[in-house]
Amino acid sequence: MEFKEALIDGVEYEMIVLNFIKEKYPSAYKIEGYFKEYDIYVPENDIKIEVKLDKKSTITGNLVVEIEMFNKPSALFTTKSDYWVFCDGIELMWISPNKIKDIIIWNGLKAVTFIGNGDTQKKRAVLVPKDLIRNKSIINKL
Repeated sequence: MEFKEALIDGVEYEMIVLNFIKEKYPSAYKIEGYFKEYDIYVPENDIKIEVKLDKKSTITGNLVVEIEMFNKPSALFTTKSDYWVFCDGIELMWISPNKIKDIIIWNGLKAVTFIGNGDTQKKRAVLVPKDLIRNKSIINKL
């Protein structure tokens, strides 16, 4: 998948998550433009949410958790969000970044380096078995 296609797909799922949140918190909104800290803000309770689309996880069984890009900490190591929502096209998995870090540490998971679909540079990420994330998440079916 090319970068533009991945971006369009990602924005679509951000809107799915936002619409889900707006059912309970109508003031929630998507952050427009480039903003790496989080994707959605919920002013009613000062909650910040990052949306991560990983449809390939339905095939691989792993969720990609980025930790470094351009030789600098990124994603999990720099997030300002309170929750990450992993979307696999079937369900939403709501989990805190701290729980993700705990899963990685407790299970001795190691980072790998690769160029992801839509990327032009190498990144470091941890391939986390989806069940480890799912078991510690709040789940919503799409």
